[in-house]
Amino acid sequence: MTPSMSSATRVEDDPLLRGEGCYTDDLTLPGQTHACVLRSPHAHARITGIDTGAARAMPGVLAVLTHADLAAANIGRLPCLPPLKSRDGSDRREPLRHALARDTVRHVGDPVAFVVAETAAQARDAGDLVSVDYDALPAVSDARAALAAGAPQLGADIPGNCAFDWETGGETGDGARTEALFRSAHRVVSLTAYNQRLIGNPLETRAVNAAFDAASGRFTVYAASQGVHMLRNLLAQAFALPVERFHVITRDVGGGFGPKFYFYPEQILCAFAARLIGRPVKWSAERTETFVSDSQGRDQHATLELALDSEGRMLALRMDAVANLGAYLSTFAPVIPAPVATAVLPSVYRIEAVHARVRGAITNTVPVDAYRGSGKPEIHFLVERLIDRAARVMNVDRIELRRRNLVPASAMPWRNALGVTYDSGDFPAMMGHALAASDWANASARKVAAQQRGKLHGIGLACYIESTGGARAERAEIRIDAEGGVKVICGTQSSGQGHVTAYRTLVASRLHVAPENIEIVQGDSDQTPSGGGTGGSRSLSTQGTALVAVMSALIERGRAAAALLVRERLGAGLGEGITVDAVRFEDGVFTTATQRITWLDLARQAGGLNAVAQIENPAPNFPNGCHVAEVEIDADTGQVTLVRYTVADDFGNVLHPVIVEGQVHGGVAQGIGAALLEAAVYDADGQLQSGSFMDYAMPRAQHMASFALSLHAQPCTTNPLGVKGAGEAGSVGAAAAVINAVVDALSLYGIDHIEMPATPARVWQAIQAAR
Repeated sequence: MTPSMSSATRVEDDPLLRGEGCYTDDLTLPGQTHACVLRSPHAHARITGIDTGAARAMPGVLAVLTHADLAAANIGRLPCLPPLKSRDGSDRREPLRHALARDTVRHVGDPVAFVVAETAAQARDAGDLVSVDYDALPAVSDARAALAAGAPQLGADIPGNCAFDWETGGETGDGARTEALFRSAHRVVSLTAYNQRLIGNPLETRAVNAAFDAASGRFTVYAASQGVHMLRNLLAQAFALPVERFHVITRDVGGGFGPKFYFYPEQILCAFAARLIGRPVKWSAERTETFVSDSQGRDQHATLELALDSEGRMLALRMDAVANLGAYLSTFAPVIPAPVATAVLPSVYRIEAVHARVRGAITNTVPVDAYRGSGKPEIHFLVERLIDRAARVMNVDRIELRRRNLVPASAMPWRNALGVTYDSGDFPAMMGHALAASDWANASARKVAAQQRGKLHGIGLACYIESTGGARAERAEIRIDAEGGVKVICGTQSSGQGHVTAYRTLVASRLHVAPENIEIVQGDSDQTPSGGGTGGSRSLSTQGTALVAVMSALIERGRAAAALLVRERLGAGLGEGITVDAVRFEDGVFTTATQRITWLDLARQAGGLNAVAQIENPAPNFPNGCHVAEVEIDADTGQVTLVRYTVADDFGNVLHPVIVEGQVHGGVAQGIGAALLEAAVYDADGQLQSGSFMDYAMPRAQHMASFALSLHAQPCTTNPLGVKGAGEAGSVGAAAAVINAVVDALSLYGIDHIEMPATPARVWQAIQAAR
């Protein structure tokens, strides 16, 4: 890491802090109109009639759309993209999802009508006058209840409400090796736990602003997204038009966390309405709509079992999980709790065999998809909670039990029991760093001090590993104009992570050009034909790899141009021997024995230089580390206070430590929120009970402790930068570490598990029950 790379400040911050950012809702296009969505108040009901007459007659109303309008124009459905096979070889099942409900609503918030008017207030007022007749149907909100015998059947297209019944067993596939090891085990320890449903709640709500140009037949769609290319492609599919007819633009994005990656009804509806009325149509979600329309996260019940020998060696692991997918399959939903999450089910431990079964349940709730961590927070919560329980059952220190089973650095690359190869890492060292930095050895003294103050004290840790990289293909383009300006065109999309700073830093350090001369272009489907967007912590490992490739191509093109320029300068006699091999590139200058040529020289001579690269990373990367949380609990009230938090992370080579630290802090805060505060709660009839910030508790500064973070690089071997994804790691290890600390504090009462979130009420009730 060069000094310039480590000391660069974030260039994005200043304009955003000054209010100079441009978010989708900031855009007002010529002839701008506004829309609102009428949503179902029922979790499950048949639509028997819709009367839009009164709404259409309201002042300023330009259109009131129902499914019939979309069907008449042959607008397609919202698809789920990845395939998945069940254990019996059958394909996953998928409820049909339309932009507006056809004849049945399947969750509270399901879109039923779309109203467009001159102002947002007029659209809302008219929406109140759309009359919908519903015939209520039985509903189910719990995934286990949906799969139980006698449950209400939510659609003929999903028999038994089961979208898939998937399993994995590594090399053997059928779980036979796992079962044999369980039969031979000295001790089997199990844990049944619930990773509760979470709502992403980014600071900026979702928004769309669409326009249609009748002369060209092109749509321009502005959207708060995590990638314009997938949105462009899915809109083209829905409208049955070529992708060239859609120009999708994403400007500043105020937080993504996964939910802004997916395809939503409002994106179709704004584009359709813009074409219909011939004017731009803007929709911006109110916060209450976020709770009932954004794809949600987690919601998984699971039983995990661990087989151990008499020495505490982990032999085998098996999981049986039920994932709540909601009313429809969101864009990537089925693979998240299945192959994506379970890839790291063996975690950082030497486990001989693993078997996992995951069933996906359809319920009358908002659809669920990947949320920061993409299934890995759920996995590591289960694994690390189970290991703590196993240590108590085996009467072995919980650190020692982990230490006996961690994969050593000497074993890298390590092929885990499910056939996934970790290319690099030193897991024992990472745990050691975290234990030392957290002063684990003296925690008992702090426990005594807390007891003297009338508090329960607990300390917990969680090791973790992620599989990151997302979509492996990416494109990059660099253009240097005749004045020396450098334009870098990327296929990813920043939503606060600092991409502009990171990419400028990388390009400046490799090409040796001034960072202020570099412009990063993102979020414009017309300027770059392809891109994988931002998800799965892929940006630097994948987009960075593409940038390395395009810079290498540009340097080679520059060497060829420099050789030609030298020959021209020296003339026919002296210049004949100057070939590309005679040109060196160093510190931003192309040199031969007698000549020095800058990028500006070449760009002026050639009228500009450019290069394009398309890459595909061969494998994911595996960030890993260890979290240590320390809490104090007031036994009289159940209040949990986080007093210390320590993280040791291996993100491979780190380009910009400040950005990495910020990402870890944000992820840890979300993990702490899940552990102590957040829960999307539905009643048995599918009504959301936590549909606003009055009932859904978001973490605040007062809930945090000061984070002690240390970075310890074991460079990744599968990408040229040696980097590992950092964007989601904080959320992966945090919840397990915090709950392990809470249970450690409550162990005084014989309590060995508590479900998330560990709210004061839940903790107090557990203490009272134990007493």
